[in-house]
Amino acid sequence: MKRLLLLAFCSVCLHAMKGQGTRLALAPTPPMGWMTWNQFQGNISEQLIRETADLMVSEGYRDAGYEYIFIDDCWQGGRDNHNNIIPDPDKFPNGMKALADYVHSKGLKLGIYSDAAQLTCAGYTASLGFEEQDARTFAQWGIDYLKYDYCGAPNDSATAHRRYSTMADALAKSGRSIVLGICEWGQHNAEVWAPEAGGSVFRTSGDVRDMWKDVTRQGGMGILDIINITVPLQPFARKGCWFDMDMLVCGLYGKGGPSSDLGGVGCTDTEYQTQMSLWAMMASPLAMSHDLRQTNDRTREILLNKEIIDIDQDPLGQVAERRILTDEMQVFVRPLSEGRYAVAVLNTSDNVLPVRLDFASLGLTARYTLRDVWLHKDVKKNARQWQGTVERHETKVFVLQKS
Repeated sequence: MKRLLLLAFCSVCLHAMKGQGTRLALAPTPPMGWMTWNQFQGNISEQLIRETADLMVSEGYRDAGYEYIFIDDCWQGGRDNHNNIIPDPDKFPNGMKALADYVHSKGLKLGIYSDAAQLTCAGYTASLGFEEQDARTFAQWGIDYLKYDYCGAPNDSATAHRRYSTMADALAKSGRSIVLGICEWGQHNAEVWAPEAGGSVFRTSGDVRDMWKDVTRQGGMGILDIINITVPLQPFARKGCWFDMDMLVCGLYGKGGPSSDLGGVGCTDTEYQTQMSLWAMMASPLAMSHDLRQTNDRTREILLNKEIIDIDQDPLGQVAERRILTDEMQVFVRPLSEGRYAVAVLNTSDNVLPVRLDFASLGLTARYTLRDVWLHKDVKKNARQWQGTVERHETKVFVLQKS
């Protein structure tokens, strides 16, 4: 199956490259921001978005790179007499244009949500058959990003490809640059066709839950589950069409809305830090999803770590490759700009793990200065190896610079 997918990938490479410049212009690095769904679901409002925009500025999130506010499902109020999609007037009494203007005035961008069927996942008005009309409406409002879901749509890859291409074409004709986020949960081979279909990001898995891994077998996706699903897709990685590993659950602590379903009992701060680490290593979008109005110091420390964000946003645009996989440990290497490398050591076990890591085993044969990006300091110079301990479910991340 993997070989067939690789062959299919190669067959569309030349066609996909035609749109590469556009995608790179829309999303030259993985998008970063805050999304409504995990914490609030349908309990969203104009006031919530304005308050969040204010906090993203005052608390330093915007300056750290979090530039989008993504409004997920449940914002819709149906269609007017001309079939124009409209927001819920109770939730958004001043309309989306006024809200987008406010968000833009803060130096931020606004994202919105729809679905490639007649109804969204939550049963609200969607865009099938109204792609060009909705795209024009989004452009008139000043929308910068569209998360396009796939609930209620046929379960085959060809239809998914066609429906996403239709919306991408509509966005391209809308008169505004709008990023398309493909959200078909990694079930329709989007790794092969997403660039050709006009996507700047595409989901690699089902919805993230606020948990380390799925132990209840209810179908939810924990942090480790999504890592193990996404990492094998590394051969399909392309700059400007990013793996979307879904939202960050950091700061939810099992108190979220949908993220608490299907076994989402919450995570430790160490596990949240691992999510941030591996999402950055895989160049995934970083979308916070907790209530920014209730953020503790540890959550803020994780989300505002400039050094880990710099890895995620590295201009080289490559993703990590898993070089070591055992029952207890995974080791990842990501090439960075200026000849540097990011190395992540993940302890998947439930015990403290002593590690001796020879860099030559990773294909890194020089001597390096090691910078621990979570400790914010150089921990070794002229090094050919690293030796230390990794806590249960912890990820150590180092940037290696040739000495």
